[in-house]
Amino acid sequence: QVQLVESGGGSAQPGESLRLSCVASGFTLDDYAIGWFRQAPGKEREEVLCISSKGGIGHYANRVRGRFTISRDTDKNTVYLQMNSLNIEDTAVYYCAAKFQPGGGCPTWYMYWGQGTQVTVSS
Repeated sequence: QVQLVESGGGSAQPGESLRLSCVASGFTLDDYAIGWFRQAPGKEREEVLCISSKGGIGHYANRVRGRFTISRDTDKNTVYLQMNSLNIEDTAVYYCAAKFQPGGGCPTWYMYWGQGTQVTVSS
């Protein structure tokens, strides 16, 4: 059974950092692309970053470029979203999602979703 569990969300002040984790079970990261998404109140969900089954990175949201990075630990079957220099506009529920794509690349849609983790940035 495919499952994605996000953690690491919480409260932060502007300029601080948080690291989100997405623990995958029921499949191996070597066969799946993982995307991080976020949805702020009243706004559409946006894709932030993706990491392919080959470890390639794609699909940056312009507003996070240079501040957010995605990485993975295949031994732990976990994907991370490191968020630095947080600002108030980063407040959102963050989701990870997965799609079977063993050939690499980032997909245009995802099959499996986690439950999300809230990130709140305020002063």
